[in-house]
Amino acid sequence: MGAFEYSALDAAGKERHGILEGDTPRHIRQLLRERQLLPVSVTEVAQKEARQQRRTFSLRGRVSSADLALLTRQLATLVRAGLPLEEALLAVSQQTDKERVQSVVLGVRARVMEGHTLADGFAEFPRVFPEIYRATVAAGEQAGHLDNVLERLADYTEGREQIRQKMLAALLYPIVLTGMCFVIVSMMLVFVVPKVVSVFESTKAKLPLMTRLLIGTSGFLRNYGIYLLIALALAVFLYRRWQRDPQAQRRVQRLQLRVPMMGKLVRGFNTARFTRTLSILSGSSVPVLEALRIAAEVVTNLPMRDAVTEAAARVREGAPIGRSLAASRLFPPMSIHLISSGESSGELDTMLERAAISQERELDGLLAALVGLLGPLLIVLMGVLVMGIVFAMLLPIFQMNELIH
Repeated sequence: MGAFEYSALDAAGKERHGILEGDTPRHIRQLLRERQLLPVSVTEVAQKEARQQRRTFSLRGRVSSADLALLTRQLATLVRAGLPLEEALLAVSQQTDKERVQSVVLGVRARVMEGHTLADGFAEFPRVFPEIYRATVAAGEQAGHLDNVLERLADYTEGREQIRQKMLAALLYPIVLTGMCFVIVSMMLVFVVPKVVSVFESTKAKLPLMTRLLIGTSGFLRNYGIYLLIALALAVFLYRRWQRDPQAQRRVQRLQLRVPMMGKLVRGFNTARFTRTLSILSGSSVPVLEALRIAAEVVTNLPMRDAVTEAAARVREGAPIGRSLAASRLFPPMSIHLISSGESSGELDTMLERAAISQERELDGLLAALVGLLGPLLIVLMGVLVMGIVFAMLLPIFQMNELIH
């Protein structure tokens, strides 16, 4: 039995979409006719996923991190409660009201009911379930601890989603404030300043330097503003195209690590993701070299990812993980010491989790400090710009008053 997505017409001619389980597309069409629906198209979920996987771009291919975290938590709860895996997957599919999530879960359930493992079912949807899911679940099924593994994966997914939301929340306020500052100052220069300053230009008197600079800036934006926007858009396009080259990405990301505040944020974010991922894999009995390879994939900074790959090569030759990671000098010393301590005490997964928690707490503190610093700075900068514009417009008035007196 498999899962099929259908499109059909009801008696009123309205198109309906949904998902049904059946043996063949013919069986699904028969079920639709029994419901007084006219089948238009019936496609097996697995086949549709395979076609989307071959595409380079698809808006429909992914499930959000929040949905994946909720799905994992629900599945972990039902499996721990003792429900058979196919019943647990059916319950999760019925719980969600999102068609994409339901389609994926029923597709996984179809593979499980055919006699495959849950990891094999996840492998049918690589755009939804990352490699850490497949490797961890496979190890959990082999060891007979699927419920524990799913619980840890649920914690891991929810933790990653929380970090992502904190990063977005921390960056949203400065970005919005910067955008508002840019729009307000631009509108003043383009629309307000010319009307006010035109009064002084008619007097033929020599204007103050600050006023002349303001008039020049306003005129430039009015005459060449559209070209400036086009040049900016072209620069962004060329930069993004240049960043497709991995070597160009490495140069930029290596520079990011050297910028004081940004480097600490990038290093902390990637270290937290790496150590938590490695902790999950290590605690699920995934082989060390395989765990290092998978954990390297969650590191977004390419120089740090290269450092993990080089460390894995040293571990293959018999070197300790902590010392191998320390050779790059890209990972925080605290995390390195915790990893080394875990190796010597035989509690690597526990120490990796502590390292992840430590980095996440430090990251929270840095983000709070960054938001607390950037907000007032941007407000002061906006105030200075507006005050400068107003002062430049008032200077000629002050001079005229002095001449009258």
